[in-house]
Amino acid sequence: MIHTLEELKSGKLIGSNRLKLACGLKEFPEEVLSLAETLEVLDLSDNQLTELPDSISQLKRLKIIFFARNHFTEFPAILAKFPVLNMIGFKSNHIQNVPENAFPPMLNWLILTDNKIKKLPKSIGKCHLLQKCGLAGNRIEELPAEMANCVNLELLRISANKLNSIPKWLFELPKLSWVAFGGNPATHQTPLNNDLESFAWKDFSIEELLGEGASGLISKANWHSKKEDVAIKIFKGNVTSDGLPEDEMEISIAVGIHENLIPILGKIKDHPDDKSGLIMKLISPSYINLGNPPSLQTCTRDVFDEKSVFSGLELLKIAKSMASVGAQLHKKGINHGDFYAHNILINKKSECLLGDFGAASFYDVNSISAPNIERVEVRAFGCLLEDVLNLVSENELSKALRNKWQKLITDCTIPEVKSRLNFSEVVEILNHY
Repeated sequence: MIHTLEELKSGKLIGSNRLKLACGLKEFPEEVLSLAETLEVLDLSDNQLTELPDSISQLKRLKIIFFARNHFTEFPAILAKFPVLNMIGFKSNHIQNVPENAFPPMLNWLILTDNKIKKLPKSIGKCHLLQKCGLAGNRIEELPAEMANCVNLELLRISANKLNSIPKWLFELPKLSWVAFGGNPATHQTPLNNDLESFAWKDFSIEELLGEGASGLISKANWHSKKEDVAIKIFKGNVTSDGLPEDEMEISIAVGIHENLIPILGKIKDHPDDKSGLIMKLISPSYINLGNPPSLQTCTRDVFDEKSVFSGLELLKIAKSMASVGAQLHKKGINHGDFYAHNILINKKSECLLGDFGAASFYDVNSISAPNIERVEVRAFGCLLEDVLNLVSENELSKALRNKWQKLITDCTIPEVKSRLNFSEVVEILNHY
């Protein structure tokens, strides 16, 4: 719900714990301070703010702040003074400088996507509670070594920056599971198979929008010359929270054929707005998302519908399918980066399809970090297993079999990255279940 400045100034909002204003603000409205006793969530996105007054530190109960699409050029150091502030969002501003010691002590979710940041402060290493960090679409040239102290970091987006190297310590972080690092000078360039045929846009008629993601629109379309319905994804072309749409397109083509991947049928050419697009097999509406994206409360973990329940056999089918896909991707030097239930489609027969390569990155399978890159994603797979196992009722699995699953999850998520299983080993284990 968006509030009005008039409501705030009149005192109608006294006692509120949430405030959202989007009305072209050029200065921080001091009336917000009248909510100091109760305010926990402040959303001033889509305004024209450039700075915050020191007086904002009176809002001691603030837990979440969003300032997306404003005009900040410097990250406000005053935010370090907030005792319980744990989520900060400054997406799509003009931030160039992040001062040392500007982060609050309880920070666990930091979004600085789509800014102009060249350097991160060394003090980010003091953010021991940091779990989720979005830095895609900046100009960062290196990650500070102190960031290796962010031992609770699980999700990191550093795509579309200026990184000349990706440090070895990154893939040794004990909880890192979902990482996107494409679109950097340091990113491995994989030679692409350009055999995928291109087809003219005018040969298709769009029938209905099926969905919209960060990188583009997916629509149902009729393919006139082949007399069949297909799905077409048209990429928006600008940087997303995960990375660059062109990387997603290249990787979607490079992943190859697998029964648990959505088949790519071709590329679009001659789009009227000169946009890129992929033609994909149209998936039956009987497929639904296995889970839902993480909430503000769960941070990095998916949430599931209350009605979601699975049998032991369904758990096994899901696990085998996704481990097999993971093994194929990493043999090709592809890190999915978003290996989550909400990116998996499933039908009533538990047939699964892994989608959304928006956070995917190429890497050199012969590099020193390659085994760990795969094992970082294996941790994401372990989290997925844990989530689904928790939806299998007690009477569905014997205690011995449940313990067997728990051991597999432990072997996929052990803090020492190099000691985890790789996907091929997981596949082998599951073949004996």
